[in-house]
Amino acid sequence: MAINDTAIRQFRSRAAEWTMERVAKLEREEIEQLRTNALGLGEQQVAALCEAALANCPKRRHAVPAKKGKAQRLVSRSAAFEARGVYLENARTSWGGVRKSDGVVVMGLWADAVKSRDGGCGCLLWAPNVDGSHPWSDSAPGQERLKHCRLVMAGAAAEGLLVFGERLAGHMPEEKARSVHGVDPQTVVHFKVEKRGEQYWAIWGKRTNGAPRV
Repeated sequence: MAINDTAIRQFRSRAAEWTMERVAKLEREEIEQLRTNALGLGEQQVAALCEAALANCPKRRHAVPAKKGKAQRLVSRSAAFEARGVYLENARTSWGGVRKSDGVVVMGLWADAVKSRDGGCGCLLWAPNVDGSHPWSDSAPGQERLKHCRLVMAGAAAEGLLVFGERLAGHMPEEKARSVHGVDPQTVVHFKVEKRGEQYWAIWGKRTNGAPRV
């Protein structure tokens, strides 16, 4: 059923009101419907909040089996990046790249690692390997991620693709995961990189001057 113009205007006028905390309070079915509406209206940031909330749903509520359509929509990491015009340096280990056409940095973000903070979302991108705490950071893919973080800090625009899967205890998901279900190529997060101490974080959806934005 087509959404009428009035409904479209109402949804878009309220899109900035959606924060991670607000989405997280919804039931799973409500989040899925909100995501569907957001994707249909091109509100990618709202859709990304929904994806992150759904990734954490099993932790907050009884797990609900994934719908067949969801599984069919996920694609491999390399395919998702290629759809954004980025060809990974190493299709097996790389978690980001730079789009040659416009210099935008595109990174893969582990959906389950997205955290709610200050009315928005945050995801750790890179942390130094202090006393063996983050060995992946010293690897070639980890150093590539650090380079990409610095590019964004220097002014490059950034896009994020949410990667879904199951963590493996004791490992960063970028290094090794129990399973990787895939990437939803329809959901793209536009984020900034913030440096906290020696760590680099992807940040989006934060409140600015008291007004929420997505």
